[in-house]
Amino acid sequence: MRSWYRETRYECGDYMEVNIYPVYTKAPCRRKKAKPTSETQQKLNDIYAESKLIRIANANFTDHDLKVELTYSKEHLPQTDEEAARELRNFLRRVKRYRERNGLSELKYIAVTEKSSRSGRYHHHLIMSGDISVFDLVQLWGLGIVGTDILIFDENGIASLTRYMLKQAREFTGKKKYTRSRNLIDPPPKQRDNRFSKRKIVELAKDTENRAEFEKLYEGYHLSQAQVVYNDTNGGVYIYARYYKKGAAWCNRKKKTSRLSSSAGRPSPKDNTQSSR
Repeated sequence: MRSWYRETRYECGDYMEVNIYPVYTKAPCRRKKAKPTSETQQKLNDIYAESKLIRIANANFTDHDLKVELTYSKEHLPQTDEEAARELRNFLRRVKRYRERNGLSELKYIAVTEKSSRSGRYHHHLIMSGDISVFDLVQLWGLGIVGTDILIFDENGIASLTRYMLKQAREFTGKKKYTRSRNLIDPPPKQRDNRFSKRKIVELAKDTENRAEFEKLYEGYHLSQAQVVYNDTNGGVYIYARYYKKGAAWCNRKKKTSRLSSSAGRPSPKDNTQSSR
């Protein structure tokens, strides 16, 4: 059965994601006792779903935007998934109208709902457009406490925050793991076939810590991380790599923040995944 390797790249502002995977002339036959969805295939599906949301987050938000946590006071606790989803939708509508009235940019957001496995209490995690004060968000929410912080970018953009949000949503019984505004840019794929031989892919897969080899492939970029998945069903090797541009904005801000923090004796801003409540 003939196969070759395809490279799919997604450019997301200062960041780039690269997926390299085998393509077959026709689907490889499954082993007789193979399950319809193998453990490996499920892992690949999870990586793809997570990576897609990370790409969207990195392409649409900057350090002028916010991470927001919405919690409920006792008298406003939702009793069902549907009620919690409705309260979130209503809040987003109020924020959208506020931004329109005050001449702000159109609202962009990614939101997940978390339901505590112990207490059963709902709360919401959001990445959303900035240029709005905590006071105004509290007024617009009106159902409890609002926690906010600026977005902190690193060599993976805001991947850590995105993963954290998805993790918090896993116990939620709603049909969707997250909701997003329709105006978000979904970075289009750029594909090339036969750039890499299977021998080259196997060599790269042996050492994902070899930054020099990975960076030779894409001039002007530093490697953030690389991950490999081996598929026992079709014998394929799958490489998922994330890069950031040399001289990316977050690098310069990090250096500036470090100097200011050192000279003033102040701590650096909190990591995105730390609670702001």
